[in-house]
Amino acid sequence: MSKPDVLVFAQSPSSAVMTQLALQFECHHVWQHPPAKQEAMIAAVGPRIRAVWTVGPLGLDAAMIARLPRLEVVVVNSVGVDRVDLAALAARGIPVSNTPGVLTDDVADLAVLLLLAAQRRLPALDAFVRRGDWLAHKAEPPAHALRGKTAGIFGFGRIGQAIAARLRPFGMEIVYFQPRAIEGIAVPRAPSLLGLAERSDYLILSAPATPATHHAVDAAVLAALGPEGVLINIARGALVDEPALVTALTEGRLGAAGLDVFEDEPNVPPVLFALKNTVLTPHVGSFTVETRHAMGQLTLDNLVAHFAGLPLLTPV
Repeated sequence: MSKPDVLVFAQSPSSAVMTQLALQFECHHVWQHPPAKQEAMIAAVGPRIRAVWTVGPLGLDAAMIARLPRLEVVVVNSVGVDRVDLAALAARGIPVSNTPGVLTDDVADLAVLLLLAAQRRLPALDAFVRRGDWLAHKAEPPAHALRGKTAGIFGFGRIGQAIAARLRPFGMEIVYFQPRAIEGIAVPRAPSLLGLAERSDYLILSAPATPATHHAVDAAVLAALGPEGVLINIARGALVDEPALVTALTEGRLGAAGLDVFEDEPNVPPVLFALKNTVLTPHVGSFTVETRHAMGQLTLDNLVAHFAGLPLLTPV
C-alpha cells in the first residue's frame, strides 16, 4: 500500500522526528527547494497531497488550500495557528492540530529571562564590560529590583499561569487580564487590558493573536505602563502596535522592552537595534532541543492518528 503524500513546509529540528516522518509518509519538502522553484514543486505534487505539515509563522492560506484538492488534514508544529485559514479548512471539513502544552515551560522560562535581562539591564551591562568602560572606571546607572513590583499578564492560559508561578518567588504581585475570567484561582483579574497596564510595573503578553487582540497593546496601554514600565512579549508581534512601541521607547515614555516576537518577522524595526533599553531575541521561546523534539513528535503523532482513522490528539 502506498504511503500518504504529505506537503512539508518546514522541517523539525529533531532528526528522530524527521526520520519517522520519512518512514511513514511520502514527504514533499517545500523547504528544501529555493523560493523561486517552490511554486512549480507545489503545482507538480499538489493534486495528490493528503496532508500538510506547517509551522505557525508560515501558516497555510486559503489560496494554498485551494490548490490541494485531496487535502484531509493539517498538522501545525506550533501552538499558534493565527496564520492558518481555519475558516477555509472548516468549509471543507479538514481538521487541524497544533502542539499545546509541550512548550509551556520553555516559553515561560524565556519570558522570565527577558524580564530579568530588561529590568536588570543585562545587555547594556554586558556591553559596558566589553567596551572596557568598567576598566576605565566610567559610570553606569543602577537597575531596579524586581521584588515588590507587580507583573500584569495578558492571557492567563497554560503559559500565562506558568509565568506567574515563576515570578511569585521573586516577591512579586501577579494580576492578569483576559476577556473570560478563570474560575478557582486566587490571582486577581483586572477589568481591562488598560486597567492591567495601569496596575502593572511589568506587562507580559501571552495571549493568542486574534482579530480581537490585534494591536491591543496600543499607545494608551503603553502610556499607562509608564516611563519605568517594562513590556515583555513572548506571544505574537501582532498584539502590539509596533510603531507606538518604538515611539514610546525612543522618547522615554516606556522604560524597557524584552521582545521575542515581532509583527513582520524576521524584519525588526532597525531603530530598536541601537536602544539600550531593549532585549531582542529571534522568536525562540520554544527553541530547546527537548521541546522542539516534543513538538515535532506530537505533530507526527497527530498525523499518524489521522491516517490510522483515530481522532487527532490535539485538535484546534
